[in-house]
Amino acid sequence: MADQTYDVNHEQGAPMDYPQHEGTYSMFLWLTKWGVLFNIALLVAMAVGFFMGGGFIGGVLAFIVLMIVAKIVA
Repeated sequence: MADQTYDVNHEQGAPMDYPQHEGTYSMFLWLTKWGVLFNIALLVAMAVGFFMGGGFIGGVLAFIVLMIVAKIVA
C-alpha cells in the first residue's frame, strides 16, 4: 500500500490544488446542465412521438430541434 503521510501544518490545513478543484467542479456543473437538458428534450420528444401523433420521425425531429435550441440558449 502506498505511504499516505503528509507534512501538514494543522493551522493552515492540507495543501489544495485549487485549479484542479475548480476545473472538476466546472465539469460537474457542465455535465449536470447538459444531462438535465438532454432528459427534458428526450421526454418532450417522447411525448411528441407517442401522444401527439408524431411517430418515430416526429419524435426524433423534436429531439433534434430541442437540443439545437438548448445549445443556442444555454
